[in-house]
Amino acid sequence: MATKLLPKELAKRPDRLSPGHRLCAGCGASIIVRQMLAAIDEPVVLSNATGCLEVATTIYPYTAWRVPWIHNAFENAASTISGVEAAYRSMVRQGKIPEQDVKFIAFGGDGGTYDIGLQALSGAVERGHQFLYVCYDNGAYMNTGIQRSSATPLGAHTTTSPAGKVIPGKQQFRKDLTAIMAAHGIPYVAQAAPSQWRDLMKKTRKAVNCGGPAFMNVLSSCNRGWRHGTDETVEITQLAVDTCYWPLYEVEEGVWRLTYKPREKLPVEEWLKRQGRFRHLFRPENRHLIDRLQEEVDRRWERLLRLCGEA
Repeated sequence: MATKLLPKELAKRPDRLSPGHRLCAGCGASIIVRQMLAAIDEPVVLSNATGCLEVATTIYPYTAWRVPWIHNAFENAASTISGVEAAYRSMVRQGKIPEQDVKFIAFGGDGGTYDIGLQALSGAVERGHQFLYVCYDNGAYMNTGIQRSSATPLGAHTTTSPAGKVIPGKQQFRKDLTAIMAAHGIPYVAQAAPSQWRDLMKKTRKAVNCGGPAFMNVLSSCNRGWRHGTDETVEITQLAVDTCYWPLYEVEEGVWRLTYKPREKLPVEEWLKRQGRFRHLFRPENRHLIDRLQEEVDRRWERLLRLCGEA
């Protein structure tokens, strides 16, 4: 089990993702990666699906990564890291390399995870590979121009679900990927947010030490796609948590547990009104979509409370 690091000890450790990368100012992905890798004492090997994180940290001939890192196609980060993990175990068994407590981690955005990477992810965890898959969920295909994904919220404006007179933004609710991964019966699944950094780091340590496949879904604000200030990332992420649009919980060996419960559950429009992608929802003819989203948030929250024994 990894040791518990104090903040001053974390400050002495060099970042595994170096400064000087080209992610946007205020990008949630870089905050998440730095927090999660700081929570792990052991050596790490990473695979990274094509996307914002990959493109902006490895513009040839430079790299911001200070650990072994593999770029793979958009859809197969889980397949890549499962192959690396299997090769490592084989080489240890053959006596070709000494055994170390290496942690294998894959990073992918919601496009490469919820959508085109779901098949590879499902297969890798079903096979039982010992790795952590992290989805940094920014709610659209941001790297290629802000197209809708199945993680995009109801009503959000994107370039492929544009808000107009006929169709006011995306017409479907967000897929509940965390529950889908919990249904695989793997040792550890969690939902987290960078605004609750202690919770995020604690879950990271649990995930890499669970003894099998683990999945974490982490909300990653994109100020370009969400349309908010670059200095508002953490605040707006926390609003998603406090409105229960993005509840924080974990599923450990099949047991569901809520890890954060807001003192006051805020209405979801408090989160929506801070983002330009939802501006059109506040017109009189579109406010019914806010009501629909609130009803779905409430339904999912009540279901989660029952699963966690909190109802």
